[in-house]
Amino acid sequence: MEGHARPRRRGLLVTAATLALAVAPLTACGSDGSEASGKLNVWVYQDGSTRIQKEAVERFNKTSKVKVVLNEIPADGYQDKVRTGMGSSNAPDVFFNWGGGSIRDYVTSGKLLDLTPTFDSDSALKSAFLQSVLDAGKIDGKYYGVPMRGTQPVILFYNKDLFAQNNVEPPTSWEDMLKLVDLFKAKGVTPFSLAGANSWTELMWVEYLLDRFGGVEVFDKIASGDSAAWGDPAMLKTAQAIKQLVDRGAFGKKFGSVSYTAGGASTLFAKGKTAMHLMGSWEYATQLTDDPEFAKSKLGWATFPSVPGGKGDPTAIVGNPTNFWSINASTKNKDAAIEFVKTAMEDEYIQAMVDNGDVPTTANTADLLAKSPNPEFAKAEFDMVQKASSFTLSWDQNLSASVATPMLTEIQKLFNGQITPEKFVESLKALK
Repeated sequence: MEGHARPRRRGLLVTAATLALAVAPLTACGSDGSEASGKLNVWVYQDGSTRIQKEAVERFNKTSKVKVVLNEIPADGYQDKVRTGMGSSNAPDVFFNWGGGSIRDYVTSGKLLDLTPTFDSDSALKSAFLQSVLDAGKIDGKYYGVPMRGTQPVILFYNKDLFAQNNVEPPTSWEDMLKLVDLFKAKGVTPFSLAGANSWTELMWVEYLLDRFGGVEVFDKIASGDSAAWGDPAMLKTAQAIKQLVDRGAFGKKFGSVSYTAGGASTLFAKGKTAMHLMGSWEYATQLTDDPEFAKSKLGWATFPSVPGGKGDPTAIVGNPTNFWSINASTKNKDAAIEFVKTAMEDEYIQAMVDNGDVPTTANTADLLAKSPNPEFAKAEFDMVQKASSFTLSWDQNLSASVATPMLTEIQKLFNGQITPEKFVESLKALK
């Protein structure tokens, strides 16, 4: 699984030739230094933002004695390639990741450089990024990543025209949400788009509901390996809330056959067939590409509502805080590697991200967003992230594949009505 790096980081058609070119450099100058100790082997996820990293490499190589060799790894199976590479003698010196569970195994096995001393000794570096985002790169209280991509929170999108026609506002409470479900259903409009053919879209609902019912601490325990935390009362409340929404018709009757990657859920939303859509911030870019008129005049956005008796902070968000550069603890060019990852806080790098339509996670981002291709949305997204009490990384990235894969299967069963909320919780408690 590649986490919620969905339409903006998928859809690349990789030919055999392209794959060969991308993989070939993996045998060059790895962290063993057997080839040339004057080089840094850097791996990055290949997508529309890779050009920003290419430009950073070019700037770095003009002044550094140690030269960066950038390896663009095709999106398909990126994490598998990193996993294989980190276990070989040709491991990368620096590599792109999602933080959290995506790097925990490397930290546990001592393969990543602890960057805490670097942050502690460089106040400019530490103050350059939003604290909630920096913390997403922590493992057991230590920093192992430097933010290097835009932020991607999960947002509650809504159709402004449909809401105006019915004189209603986006929900701020669970009661509001249920009233909107009933209202739009009565009008013949499916309340929420949901691409149930892709279980990661359903995961977003579970993530937010657990956070609202139990607070960020519940999943923090799960992510740290405490499987008993799956049995927290908030998890059962979450499953029961999901069942309530499904039974009430919040997602219609055919959501299980709707695909996000095929554009089904987004198209239904843009055409006014559905009123709301819980999705990552990339939904804006998707709509801007596929239905620019809808994106510019009818697309609204809001935070996920609170729930009755919930312990969670309503400003807390879930999604992809950002992506990170992490450094192989075995690199022969530690100082150069540290200097390279610091390029992510340089003005040229940050401005290039803004120009690309991304929302950087640096503290000065707000001052730059007026030049974004979509300033209003970019500012709203940044404001949401800046004010967040916590930013939880998507569970399918935060957990090991051995847990995340069966978890997604159980979530899909819950939404499809194949298991009860109680059985759902019991199944998750069995995951190790």
